[in-house]
Amino acid sequence: MARAPKRTSAATKAPAKTKTATRRRTSQKAGLPFSSEDLIQNYREMLLIRRFEEKAGQLYGMGLIGGFCHLYIGQEAVIVGMHSAAGENDTLVTSYRDHGHMLACGMDPGGVMAELTGRVGGYSKGKGGSMHMFSREANFFGGHGIVGAQVPIGTGLGFGHKYKGDGGVAYAYFGDGAVNQGQIYESFNMAALWKLPVVFVIENNQYGMGTAIARASASTELYRRGDAYGIPGIQVDGMDVIEVRKAGAKAAAHCRAGKGPMVLEMKTYRYRGHSMSDPAKYRSKEEVSKVRRESDPIDNLRAKLIEHKFADEATLKEIDREIKAAVTAAADFAQQSPEPDPSELYTDVLVEA
Repeated sequence: MARAPKRTSAATKAPAKTKTATRRRTSQKAGLPFSSEDLIQNYREMLLIRRFEEKAGQLYGMGLIGGFCHLYIGQEAVIVGMHSAAGENDTLVTSYRDHGHMLACGMDPGGVMAELTGRVGGYSKGKGGSMHMFSREANFFGGHGIVGAQVPIGTGLGFGHKYKGDGGVAYAYFGDGAVNQGQIYESFNMAALWKLPVVFVIENNQYGMGTAIARASASTELYRRGDAYGIPGIQVDGMDVIEVRKAGAKAAAHCRAGKGPMVLEMKTYRYRGHSMSDPAKYRSKEEVSKVRRESDPIDNLRAKLIEHKFADEATLKEIDREIKAAVTAAADFAQQSPEPDPSELYTDVLVEA
């Protein structure tokens, strides 16, 4: 099997360990709770997701990506902020809108893009496509195409952490379109009953496919959905990576203290349609433009970095160039990787336990 190059480019690797006390004091004086290095790294990660998804959209338009393809453009602050608060032993499972989660977990952009294009260099050897990639090495337990089906799996991951006593936390991501599924509440009940270390992250991007949340949910305060089970919830500005990081740290500490699960409702927004086949005619261009203009997570963090002199225009432009080069290399790797041999249809069907 062809392998994607290791994720070590300057565009994606973590910064050197130079988080001095002076820099931390500087960030605190500026009213920001995280160091300049932390925030610049968050900027890199969000920009990588944005540029990767833009390239995936291009490849889809060229016919190089088949099937469904759900882009994460606009929601980058959620996964980047949450994963910044996660520990090395923590696990993650999500839905079909999953490319951003993979990249935030450290999965190689080339391997992800190769899977999108159905090549053997992909994480599932080209057999999973956009919605079904996994990486045990990255503790990423997959995107899942069945609405809400990943939440019981995430609860099971939490059970595994508690059973093994390894101090890990499971993160189960799902959207406002899944939040009314019955299996969600079976999972809530079990997680609360057994005090499992699970953070249920609701990515409320305002639309379940083409239906506005107010037309599908009798109660739109999604952070309160765990009230009946005694699960505390917080509503978070999911367009602000700093607010997401703070909420993620609070939820992780709650779980690690043995207090059971927590629900986080991330108020976010997707700029594209539900999938690449969705023209998104159920909302106006003015609505989308207003959100991009006022709340874009990357632009807003960029403005903060410049305002507090954590980075200048030249530095941020160089980061963008590096990211674009890394994404171009990922697309090139994907297109150069061969398609799976037909014999691969019969592999990975059964696991001997």
